[in-house]
Amino acid sequence: MKAFNKIFAAVIILLAGIFIAANLMLVSRDTDSEGRPYRVEISRLTEEISQNGIDTVDLSDYEYVTDIHPYSDIFYSSDSDYMISEIGGTLYRFDYTYENKNDMTNTLITVNVILAVMTVVILCVMLYLKKKILSPFERLTDVPYELSKGNLSAPVKETKNRFFGRFVWGVDLLRENMEEQKQRELELQRERKMLLLSLSHDIKTPLSAIKLYSKALSKGLYEDHEKQLEIANSINNKADEIEGYVSQIITASREDFLSLDVNINEYYLSELVGKISVYYTEKLSLVKTEFTVGEYSDCIIKGDFDRSIEVIQNIMENAIKYGDGKSIKISFSEEDGCILISVTNSGNTLNQSELPHVFDSFWRGENAVGKNGSGLGLYICRQLMRKMNGDIFAQIEGDSVSVVSVFEKA
Repeated sequence: MKAFNKIFAAVIILLAGIFIAANLMLVSRDTDSEGRPYRVEISRLTEEISQNGIDTVDLSDYEYVTDIHPYSDIFYSSDSDYMISEIGGTLYRFDYTYENKNDMTNTLITVNVILAVMTVVILCVMLYLKKKILSPFERLTDVPYELSKGNLSAPVKETKNRFFGRFVWGVDLLRENMEEQKQRELELQRERKMLLLSLSHDIKTPLSAIKLYSKALSKGLYEDHEKQLEIANSINNKADEIEGYVSQIITASREDFLSLDVNINEYYLSELVGKISVYYTEKLSLVKTEFTVGEYSDCIIKGDFDRSIEVIQNIMENAIKYGDGKSIKISFSEEDGCILISVTNSGNTLNQSELPHVFDSFWRGENAVGKNGSGLGLYICRQLMRKMNGDIFAQIEGDSVSVVSVFEKA
């Protein structure tokens, strides 16, 4: 904002300079001989009289000078405009008429009015930009910083500004989603801790029994063979009990660690393709990767539009990361009331034996060595597709890999 204020002040100074320069130029033009042509004629007449005398002068050749009078008693009595000039020691009065068609006063007024209107318009535009764009934007500059620190409770003040109204609404919606996600994570952590505490407590009982039976066996308290078998079976049962608790812990640690909400609606396939095509056409052109989108028949799809975008984007990013960078193609087909969207990248770096595991959480194949990632991209895609009543699978076709998303038609 300080920079804008400096620019605003500089514009005012510049406009003031233009005002002054324009007026000085017009005034100086009025004072020179070109601005007063009658002076040129009087100068010519003065030269002619000094050389040939007044009797040889023919005023019909002159446009502005109407009469010439040598000095007399009524020398200064005249109803017309005149100039006095000394020629050969004698004063002469030159009467003239001069009607300036482009009157300088009117010109000055016109120029100044135009400059004033221009100044007002420029200043109004700059003030409008400051009030409607720069000031609201400045108020939003601290919002991302506060969000990054985790300050999610304070709402973003809404505005009816047509430039930033939707942006502010989007930022506040982002804040609400982040706050909701934070609350879900806290609740999930609390539930996990309660579950772990409960399971830990439950494990202690069979574990104590196993320890007790083990000590009894080690001390030879049970000499009867049948009793020993009974104790061994009890230990085995308690071990199975502990194994069940461990399975619960593993299941709890794997399930619902990501919140993947889906809102089923209907949207056109062309909307999805258009969104993906616009973004990746530009992105892939920068890395010299050939990107083609096959032909398709537009139709209505049932699903979450934003989540569908997320699925295709995850698949595209995988194709960019693990392909050879030569080409990526999106193709379409129909089968059993579903639309199949295939993303195929050239350059197969995936082993056939690894194919069944690509949709597992936190799984990364041999082709991921030295590349950043968490092993969650395709897992998230599978979870989202299943929640949208669809499916996803991968297949190797020669030297290329295809990931196929199955969307339900409306």
